[in-house]
Amino acid sequence: MVKNEMVTRDKENLTRTCKTAFQTREKEDGKKVIEGYFAVFNSETELWPGAYEEIAPEAFNNTLGNDIRALVNHDTTLVLGRNKAGTLRLSIDSKGLWGEIEINEKDSDAINSYERVKRGDVDQCSFGFNIISEETEWRDDGTIKWTIKEIDLHEVSVCTFPAYEDTGIQARHKEVQQYKEKQLEQWRHEYLGKLRRQ
Repeated sequence: MVKNEMVTRDKENLTRTCKTAFQTREKEDGKKVIEGYFAVFNSETELWPGAYEEIAPEAFNNTLGNDIRALVNHDTTLVLGRNKAGTLRLSIDSKGLWGEIEINEKDSDAINSYERVKRGDVDQCSFGFNIISEETEWRDDGTIKWTIKEIDLHEVSVCTFPAYEDTGIQARHKEVQQYKEKQLEQWRHEYLGKLRRQ
């Protein structure tokens, strides 16, 4: 029997990887941009064997009005763009969260990032967020899947080596362990109850 649970979470800063290719483009007005998908919907990521996570299509619906920055490798000193300044544009379509970063040609870090993406040396991304709500599916085959239903987004990053943070995976491991302990305690309680009735 598959068991689903909907959970609302306390705020915790997390990052997630998206393995989609970024590209550069020069617009008609001459402005240089880096663009691509920062998140893809309905795509399971394996956190460890038997544990999966995916992002629901509605996850970003209430967060694009946040003050969101585009960074390099999650480094807050390397800001490429910002949605409040109009230099980062984010939108949602059926595939995922798409973004366009307008490059400041007077910023050597931004130009360097643009050229690295243009050459294909850097082509992946990640995003920083808090989980507002998610659904947990405990499957009959012993696997588990988390579906992130609502996100509080605060940054997107062009990354050299995008990866899940160890802290995020540790939190997921802890949740699974707590669930197993709860199941074991429930089984003990039911077993002792049967023994007492005999």
